[in-house]
Amino acid sequence: MVQRFILNEVSYFGPGARKELPAIVKRYGFKKALIATDKGLIKFGVAKMVTDVLDEAKIPYEIYSEIKPNPTVTNVKQGVEAFKKAGADFLIAIGGGSSMDTAKGIGIVTNNPEFADVVSLEGCAPTKHKSVPIIAMPTTAGTAAETTINYVIIDEAKQKKMVCVDPNDIPAVAVVDAELMYSLPKMLTAATGLDALTHAIEGLITKGAWEMSDMFEVEAIRMIHKYLETAVFEPKNPVGRNGMAVAQYIAGMAFSNVGLGVVHGMAHPMGSLFDVPHGVANALLLPTIMEFNAPACLDKFVIIAQALEVYQEGMTKEEAAKAACDAVRSLAVKVGIPQHLTELGIKETDIPKLSEQAIADVCTPGNPRDVTKEIIMDLYKKVL
Repeated sequence: MVQRFILNEVSYFGPGARKELPAIVKRYGFKKALIATDKGLIKFGVAKMVTDVLDEAKIPYEIYSEIKPNPTVTNVKQGVEAFKKAGADFLIAIGGGSSMDTAKGIGIVTNNPEFADVVSLEGCAPTKHKSVPIIAMPTTAGTAAETTINYVIIDEAKQKKMVCVDPNDIPAVAVVDAELMYSLPKMLTAATGLDALTHAIEGLITKGAWEMSDMFEVEAIRMIHKYLETAVFEPKNPVGRNGMAVAQYIAGMAFSNVGLGVVHGMAHPMGSLFDVPHGVANALLLPTIMEFNAPACLDKFVIIAQALEVYQEGMTKEEAAKAACDAVRSLAVKVGIPQHLTELGIKETDIPKLSEQAIADVCTPGNPRDVTKEIIMDLYKKVL
């Protein structure tokens, strides 16, 4: 069987890595940037940490900041027009998954105008040209959109999240600067961190997993276990923040190439229908779906238990799997993740519509244990 592994051309890591921007821009010969970010990052001065570097180096740019937390087709279309109007030749995405996903959509549509309706990009679209070059600068330690070939956009007309998978969309450069994450609120740090853990665990047990992806995902689980609580409770701690920044990137390197599972399949409609933050949805669902999946991949769950440091000598595989599930649930509770759908305004009568979208989600077939719409409904009910 032939395996494929796609990564960024180059990535930079470490607190202060944004200061490499002038050298990066010069090396690529870029002239003017369109910055894709959101109003919150502008308000709280995070975007300014990047634009100050550009200003000092006299690199021209314009800013598109209308991006929603769950970005839409409209965001992408507006961004394409902003890119053209600015006369830009590259994109800088500053933010979490929303900014980076929007930048990917802008970059793909700009260089592949036959997909201008955006909705035609859902799934594995046959684009012919690479995206406009993107320099991706994450401000959260969770989505790893700076190193993936995936992006998620809401189709407002159908009220559903479109998962787009396209090797042409991967950012040319990732700049993973933990200093851009220091002001991230506690709940967002927790939710995005558990999003990264979901990527690592689902990427480890997905049907497409293999030796190379396993290597990355196990290390990501180990690092998230080590650094997440520090990042949540000591937000200015550079060791915790940088540890999580690197861990989520490592998880993304792998899951981008092998896929995910039904946690993401079920989380996506929670975002499109109820605007639940993606990391919160994943974190709430993860322990329960781990319990469902464990019988199908007990050997992998032993590895997860070891990475989470809850495996004890002499445990059966089933005991190790239970310890792993309990550890993830305990971590979610400790960092303040809601444990029930009702806390998010979701009612039992909403479950059929959620399940209909979840069973059709592009991530769901990668689950190690096959599911039906009825099984998904039961899983939602367990966390109601």
